[in-house]
Amino acid sequence: MKRNVGNVDRVIRLVLGIAAIAVGVAAGGSGPIIGGIVGAMLIGTALTGRCMAYVPFGINTCSAKERSQA
Repeated sequence: MKRNVGNVDRVIRLVLGIAAIAVGVAAGGSGPIIGGIVGAMLIGTALTGRCMAYVPFGINTCSAKERSQA
């Protein structure tokens, strides 16, 4: 499967994923579960460079140079 998440998008997802987990833990209650799920999804897409939600819409934030490195 080809990458469809560019480097800038990946960094943003990684930061937001960590923030979602932190906010979830701080919120208490069911926050850690929700924050953990959202954070894990964001971090997972950042690490793999693939976002399944982009596929049906044909979104690709990779530059041609980034795609050739994958």
